[in-house]
Amino acid sequence: MSELRKDPVTREWVILAKERAKRPDDFIGNKPKEKKTAHDPKCPFCEGNEAKTPPEVLAYRPLDSKKNTKGWQLRVINNKFAALSLDGDLSRKDVQLFDSMHGIGAHEVVVESTDHSKNIALYDIKTVENVLWSYCDRYLALKKDPRLKYISVFRNHGKIAGASLAHPHSQIVATPMIPQKVWHKVTGVAQYREYREQCVYCHIIESELKEKSRIISKNGSFVALSPFASRSPFETWILPLKHNACFAYMNRFEVSDLAEILKDTMLKLYNCLDDPPYNYTMVTAPCDTDNLDTFHWHLEIVPRLTTPAGFELGTSVYINVTPPEAAAKFLRETKC
Repeated sequence: MSELRKDPVTREWVILAKERAKRPDDFIGNKPKEKKTAHDPKCPFCEGNEAKTPPEVLAYRPLDSKKNTKGWQLRVINNKFAALSLDGDLSRKDVQLFDSMHGIGAHEVVVESTDHSKNIALYDIKTVENVLWSYCDRYLALKKDPRLKYISVFRNHGKIAGASLAHPHSQIVATPMIPQKVWHKVTGVAQYREYREQCVYCHIIESELKEKSRIISKNGSFVALSPFASRSPFETWILPLKHNACFAYMNRFEVSDLAEILKDTMLKLYNCLDDPPYNYTMVTAPCDTDNLDTFHWHLEIVPRLTTPAGFELGTSVYINVTPPEAAAKFLRETKC
């Protein structure tokens, strides 16, 4: 029999269709293998093609190397086709019952590596750490602009997940408003704290470590798990064990631990599901409350193994054909 489960933060329901339960092999099929090379001369993100991108706003490179030239380990650039721009003013206005304002914000691309063929599952730990440090550095730089209310860090992997270029990269988008989906989580955390007098994510961690069936892995600073009300097969969260509202204030030990568990988790998904398309997102506090204890940041990874249809789009109730307990067991047992 199927089961309905409720997310304690957003209060959204999901349906676990246990009678349709699927294993990892059911999602792989006969996926054609893409030929990958370490360098693509036509790729604007590959080393040597720096002139094909906007100027870098951040780069990790030797001190004796010049900006926007070869020799870098990681580059952050403005998106050539940016959804938002820092130029101008907000000019918010009402048009009858509608609100509008200028598209003020930032849209940046983190070119994570010079290697065109790899992704975060296959990086060495130092490269993963560099990616995480770049997120923190750019967050803190963008936060200085008082017009920006929320900074979203995300990664799209695979065409199905929205990646337009194969070269490994992630993105940072800063907006002049708090997105509604984020606001639902922020208010959900506040309501849970008012009701239970504790952080819901801290409570989730405590409960899941006792239950164990949805735990994938754990180290000194983080835990990876399959959430109780998973919206889709193999949805995975990585949560800091220490309560903190914003990822950008991690210390070097926490960055090292996050790099370790993130690489391990992504490699498990890579091996278990044969390099699936996915999206991951840093879920963090809005800028004006990121130094308070009102939120508990975490990273959400959603493999794109199924396609939402009419029921999901019309109700926001997702049907998941792989129970999180089964997904966690598959990933725990996957050899890296």
